[in-house]
Amino acid sequence: MGDLDASVSCPECEGRVRETGTETVCERCGLVTGERTIDRGPEWRSFGDEVSDRRRTGAPLTRSRHDRGLSTEIGFGSGTDSSYDGRITGRKRRQLARLRREHNRARISTKADRNQVYAFGEIRRIVTGLSLPDGIREQACALFDSAQSENLLQGRSIEGFAAASIYATCRTRDIPRTVGEITAIARADDDELKVAYDALNRELGLPTGPIDPGQYLPRFASELEAGTHVERRARDHVETLLDERLIGGRNPSGVAAACLYYAAGEREEWPTITQATAAEVADVAPVTIRSTVRTLEEHG
Repeated sequence: MGDLDASVSCPECEGRVRETGTETVCERCGLVTGERTIDRGPEWRSFGDEVSDRRRTGAPLTRSRHDRGLSTEIGFGSGTDSSYDGRITGRKRRQLARLRREHNRARISTKADRNQVYAFGEIRRIVTGLSLPDGIREQACALFDSAQSENLLQGRSIEGFAAASIYATCRTRDIPRTVGEITAIARADDDELKVAYDALNRELGLPTGPIDPGQYLPRFASELEAGTHVERRARDHVETLLDERLIGGRNPSGVAAACLYYAAGEREEWPTITQATAAEVADVAPVTIRSTVRTLEEHG
């Protein structure tokens, strides 16, 4: 049913008019008195029983697939042939297996595509393991594609470039993730990631700058169960070190953990944090914590 408009009457019979969809129709004589050219209804069509089904014609384009998600796949189905309303015969099943195999081979026609399929799968796995947003996955895949277009992969590890693409994306979007956190999940080691990241940063000119140790404070404080008071005090120490330019060349995650350790020891009622636990959270050696704490004591 449409909406009645009491202020407007039919020009022919002076009957009541009602809006139905995009038209204004007289209830008495059926005259169409007005029409809206803009259809404000949904832009999708649903052929199922569910009215709110918003399925369209396919998945959106994505950079995390070597073919942008445009290619089709031959699925396995349920083992039945709906057109014949019966079980698929063995001969038909073998034919479908051959078609599926040849189709997959045709989708990956070059070695570059094969490398992208492998690298993008590695990127998706790392992003899922680190619980990173989907935007990181898309941007990391686009960065790997750019590196491949510039021939940066020759003589280097594909796994290293996949991990480095995620690390570089996190750096450019100010998401605090250390090299150790990424390599703990990736199939590349620290050296492979650093070599690939240096190539990306040098050849592609990534918009990365020095890492702010304050970015690590919320996550480290949560893992250490330090509390908001310790975190705020540690942030003051980080700002002091930055203002005095005393942390040049130091590991930013180690600086953040050291500031939390130093702040927690300033008051007896605050939670106790040991150097070992602080170093473990930051994935650094305890000597790194002691070095930053010594600097804080000298300039505190």
